[in-house]
Amino acid sequence: MSGTACHPKLEERRVVFVALFSGINVGGNRIVQMAELRALFEALGFTDVASYVQSGNVVFRTKKGDAATLAKQIEMAFEKKWGFHSRIMVRDLSWFERLVKENPYPEVAGDPTKLHAYTLERQPTADEIARLAEKCTGPESFEVRDDVLYLKAPDGLGKSVFAKLIPRVLKVPGTARNWRSVLALLQIARSL
Repeated sequence: MSGTACHPKLEERRVVFVALFSGINVGGNRIVQMAELRALFEALGFTDVASYVQSGNVVFRTKKGDAATLAKQIEMAFEKKWGFHSRIMVRDLSWFERLVKENPYPEVAGDPTKLHAYTLERQPTADEIARLAEKCTGPESFEVRDDVLYLKAPDGLGKSVFAKLIPRVLKVPGTARNWRSVLALLQIARSL
């Protein structure tokens, strides 16, 4: 007896991404409610949308698009809705897994106030890193791996003079998250 096998159509694979917003809900300025932000992502066709804390971290799934294309799409929709620009870094789940795995400061990973990860728009050049290293004269230390700058700030980010210099000296756009946020976003992304 001959026949054909009948397989249900598999749903297209949806990739998990994390969008990291810069400059929203800081110091009472540029206020964006997370429920409204999640609704924007859903309106753009993304699924399993979840947010983490008020500083603009959104985890979502999508069938199509790469990180750069998604960032541009989200930035345009965000600016149209809220009337101001927020730089958005979009990274996939495997990028977050690599970020955590490659942490050069495991000795402070248990104290998230002392460890921060800057998601950078691109990998800095050797000259850019060298200029930044010249300014690192306090108790902090940093390491750049690809498009991530890891900052160990023993006295915390708020008291770090060096942390305030990073954007101006490095000149590579980016956004920072403390280690607690990094781990929470990874956990959310893995759970989708």
